Amino acid sequence: MIKYVFFDLDGTLLPMDQDEFVRVYFTELCKRFCPVLGIDDKTLVKSVWKATGAMIKNDGSEPNVKAFWKTFAKLCGKGVLNHVKDFDNFYMNEFNECKAFCKFNPNIPEIIRVLKNKGYTLVAATNPLFPPVAIYNRLSWAGVSKDDFALVTTYENSSTCKPNPAYFTEIIGKLGAEPEECMMVGNDVDEDIIASSEAGMSGYLLTDCIINRSESDISDFRHSTVREFLTYARMLPDVK
Repeated sequence: MIKYVFFDLDGTLLPMDQDEFVRVYFTELCKRFCPVLGIDDKTLVKSVWKATGAMIKNDGSEPNVKAFWKTFAKLCGKGVLNHVKDFDNFYMNEFNECKAFCKFNPNIPEIIRVLKNKGYTLVAATNPLFPPVAIYNRLSWAGVSKDDFALVTTYENSSTCKPNPAYFTEIIGKLGAEPEECMMVGNDVDEDIIASSEAGMSGYLLTDCIINRSESDISDFRHSTVREFLTYARMLPDVK
């Protein structure tokens, strides 16, 4: 029986225009930090992507936060480590400009409410590439709170990333759960559905903002719109 429901964030709980989101994110990031760090836009963007890649390749040997800042400092100079708190401040402030390219789906808070009332343990299983404040902010844009979830994965509390199945295994271990008790709900066929299945979980694909890089046949997976998933959630049994 399913007792734990994991939710992806971007494109799942929070519908978004991903290209515009990324564009505005880097525009604001460069505006804030290029003058401070004494580097040009191209160098900053390239360095962030490379440091993000270091987290994605993380094998669990260190927290993602360490993998990010270690790589970022190599590329931008050790002086960047003096600005870690400034980056957190950025995610509390300028980062909110990205909200304009996200949408609010009223079915999302209702899904969370229904599942919590039925006794399911919920996890915000967003790829842990950002600090907590950035992820908590995006949850609030979706009309939900970090307090709705037993665990919210961030770059501070995770040492693996999607699409590594070990990311899901890491969460399952923290919950003290069994893989067959867990279901992943997401919009990315490869990162959410296939990767979680490799960790022994079941999956449910949401198609509103579907990402299907591998062009997999989605008829192989349970799938629906967010609105239809709400109906599905209402039909799930209570957790005993």
